[in-house]
Amino acid sequence: MTLTRYSDMLDDREKNKAKEDFKYKADSTLEREARDAVRRQIERYFTTKKTRETSDENFSTFVNAITGVMDPHTNYFAPIDKRSFDEGMKGSFFGIGAQLKEDDGKIRIATLISGGPAWKGGELKVEDEIIKIGQGSAEPIDVTGYSVTDAVKLIRGAEKGSEVKLTVRKMDGTVKVISLVRDEIKLDDTFAKSAIINGDHKVGYIYLPEFYVDFADPNGAKCSEDVAKEVKKLKDENVEGIIIDLRGNGGGSLPEVVKMAGLFIEDGPVCVVKGREEKPYQWKDKDKSVLYTGPLTVMVDEFSASASEIFAAAIQDYKRGIVIGSTSTFGKGTVQRTIPLNPESENPAFASKNTEDLGSVKLTLQKFYRINGGSTQRKGVTPDIVIPDRYETLKFRERDDNYALQWDEIGKADYKPWTSTVSEDAVVKYSTDQVAKSPVFNKIKENLSWMEKYNDKEYSLNLTKYKEEQKLMKAKGKELDELYKLAKELNVKNTAADAETLKTATDKVEKNNQWLKRVGNDIYIDETVKVMNNIISQSSTAKSN
Repeated sequence: MTLTRYSDMLDDREKNKAKEDFKYKADSTLEREARDAVRRQIERYFTTKKTRETSDENFSTFVNAITGVMDPHTNYFAPIDKRSFDEGMKGSFFGIGAQLKEDDGKIRIATLISGGPAWKGGELKVEDEIIKIGQGSAEPIDVTGYSVTDAVKLIRGAEKGSEVKLTVRKMDGTVKVISLVRDEIKLDDTFAKSAIINGDHKVGYIYLPEFYVDFADPNGAKCSEDVAKEVKKLKDENVEGIIIDLRGNGGGSLPEVVKMAGLFIEDGPVCVVKGREEKPYQWKDKDKSVLYTGPLTVMVDEFSASASEIFAAAIQDYKRGIVIGSTSTFGKGTVQRTIPLNPESENPAFASKNTEDLGSVKLTLQKFYRINGGSTQRKGVTPDIVIPDRYETLKFRERDDNYALQWDEIGKADYKPWTSTVSEDAVVKYSTDQVAKSPVFNKIKENLSWMEKYNDKEYSLNLTKYKEEQKLMKAKGKELDELYKLAKELNVKNTAADAETLKTATDKVEKNNQWLKRVGNDIYIDETVKVMNNIISQSSTAKSN
């Protein structure tokens, strides 16, 4: 840490020495400052350990150390952690609408969410330092040394309309107590959204970051319903094919993934679950109707897990579409259920406000199986078309965890594959050949192979040698960044329905434009569009014949 910081400070000195107001510092001074900075960082870490961690938090750490050895997905949830988990699943929470950041051991306001309580109040400003957090009239908690994650947990609440008091230090040094009333904050980045990619053909694109559902509200957000809405928008635009992007999607609700798969297939099993002593149980789509029957591709990567793998596997097994991505998905093929440790929590009618909430246990009870009989556990889903991926060499998939459950298989389910006029094998062969011939993807593979070998080595503590190694690593990283940039940006537009909505939601326009630009510059989306163009061309030829 010290060597890295010292090296960076030397580079900064070299870069800025020609500036008029630059103050030159000797090597010995920079080394001392680097050591002091690292020492303060380590001291802050241990201060946080001493001042923040309660016996309850130590209990959570202890229990999870035990459960993690049995199964990496069996966890104890303290009440506040369970609330955070539920908020992530439903895509909203009760809070003040402010994002926090850590700045040299201090917690500051990073951004304010337009329309949120903090934004409406006008008193809280970006860069304000949070010193204390209080719940209503209760004694405020000094958050010195707290992590951003733990401070966020204190600011968020379980109820709309509850009060939180922030003691903040303004940029001018004044200290002020700001009272805010929590309101529901929607995590827009959690929800499904779509766009149109114009080129050789008109292609629809749907991004789904997780399989969300609001368990507490029957009328709350559901990803299957939201994806159905996006599909309808794209159909209204007469798109010729649809891409569903599940990269980075860590999973979520099993019923929702079954309903979502049902939008693209006729009735039939989507996946099978089985416990240790149980008979296999099929999760089925029982609706014969199909919302979308056109060309379909699904994008995945090594971060696509659980429900994402079920969806990709079902599309693959039914031969409903083509799966594109890294060599395999994450490989989480296990099912968990959250069980409250308070018996009365199972029946809220008997719950008492005077009863201490003991938290919950997220327990692994079953395994997922594809309808072809194989588990997604450890192996994940192997895409039909594999594209070199930046994180391919990292060891974080399920199979890299020594405590992960093993792969196995059961009998094949009874299902009828999709009938198509397009030869998937021909599309896959052609696209795989194109990726293999691509100078860009070959260069990416070459750089990734070099970086894998380089990262698995000892680092020199000699400053000159260390700087040479870092210079080479940065050059390779920069080269990779350039390779990921498209020579020609894709033409990505909002659907007419979304464009109309944005006319009145002016606070979302900038974020929307950034998202469209990100989609338009994505090398993997570009390659998937090429695959889709091939499918559409084949489909058009088959129709004309």
